Amino acid sequence: MRVSGCEASHTTPMTDLDRYAFLPGAASPIQVARTEGSFLITPDGTRILDASGGAIVSNVGHGRREVAEAVGRALAEVDYVVPPFHTPSRQRLIERLQDRWLPGDVRRCVFTSGGSESVDSAIRVARQHFVSKGEPSRYKVIGRGLSYHGVTLGSLAVGGHTKRRAGMEPLLTEHPRIPPCYPLRCAMCQGSCDLSCADVLREVIEREGAETVAAFIAEPIGGSTAGALTPPDGYWPRIAEICREYGILLIADEVMSGFGRTGKRFAVEHWDVTPDLLVGGKGLAGGYAPMGAVFAREEVVQPIAEARDEIMFFTYAAHPASCAAAEAVLDIMERENLVERAAEMGELLSRRLASLAEHPNVAEVRGRGLLQAVEIVADRESRAPFPAEAKVTGRIVAAGVADGVFFYPGGCGPARDVVVLGPPFTISPDEIDQIASVLEKAIDGVVARVSP
Repeated sequence: MRVSGCEASHTTPMTDLDRYAFLPGAASPIQVARTEGSFLITPDGTRILDASGGAIVSNVGHGRREVAEAVGRALAEVDYVVPPFHTPSRQRLIERLQDRWLPGDVRRCVFTSGGSESVDSAIRVARQHFVSKGEPSRYKVIGRGLSYHGVTLGSLAVGGHTKRRAGMEPLLTEHPRIPPCYPLRCAMCQGSCDLSCADVLREVIEREGAETVAAFIAEPIGGSTAGALTPPDGYWPRIAEICREYGILLIADEVMSGFGRTGKRFAVEHWDVTPDLLVGGKGLAGGYAPMGAVFAREEVVQPIAEARDEIMFFTYAAHPASCAAAEAVLDIMERENLVERAAEMGELLSRRLASLAEHPNVAEVRGRGLLQAVEIVADRESRAPFPAEAKVTGRIVAAGVADGVFFYPGGCGPARDVVVLGPPFTISPDEIDQIASVLEKAIDGVVARVSP
């Protein structure tokens, strides 16, 4: 009897990884049986140094039993109630954030299940702020090129990650965008920064009409898309000044850079800037639970409250287990001074990567604290990238894993090939040395294979 193709597909034995993959034929993923300290451990016991903290998430290190125990206690008390209800774990977390973590007069907190949800919520809060104030014409959110804010339709719409947006454009509301400060020695400034890159924001606001603009959103220090792109010191104060001038809300996306990653509680504190809305995510629970948040100044939420409007929640937002995990992670960071350690280990990492700064195929080594990146190019002087089909970043990541270190792949657009580093704050000096030496070896090996 002849078996149809559909029937045959159901009779062909499938491996565990075939079952795991959503897309047929997907490359086999790294298999992780357990995690410990700064390491991912495979089923056969191979230890891979996690130089990226997963997706720049892990901060207190892997395998902290006290976090798991805190989650267990919380679930034994309250498993699930709708997000607006009050629970002990939610109350404790909010008080800790308000008293010890949030910058300036940012005090109001609402939780989500992750970074994309947080950005989406921040956009809705900004829009609702103006609707509640009686200014419904303000709906545009100005973003930047070379940015990433998430994969919901709202966060994709304000982001500048061309690959993530590709094919989704008909579903996205079009928002204006300004160029990123890229490269740092950009042609706009002719090597002597006059902050023209920030002043473009004023030009775009006036072109669009300030009465139509609700907010400006950006990562204070770029994430994986731009590869830890760090603006000149006057950039963020100038951006904040322009937003105030036109009555526009300033949204700082600190999903990746927040909660100590750059050596400050939040990256905006490097420039003494207080945003109107602060978006948090990855570091809030350090990878131990799905968690994100939007933090706001009182002036942002007051009109919404006075109009008796409301902000809709996500089903699993502020889950008691996630709140307990976040509180335990923040407690560890406070007790062990891990924000200060991120700054200290970041300086050590910068020193160890310094030799790459003059590499003929490295455009730049950049970042702050334990959010750093190396941009790989075909030619250092012109910054010409390798061809996309060379898949340089993927090859470097694969070479690193083969040598016992996992790097995070980044890059987009003109910054095509970027290797991002974001290890746990508990990383040791010896592990920093291992990261730097393996990365340099991986870059040399890959460049030798793909260069003409």
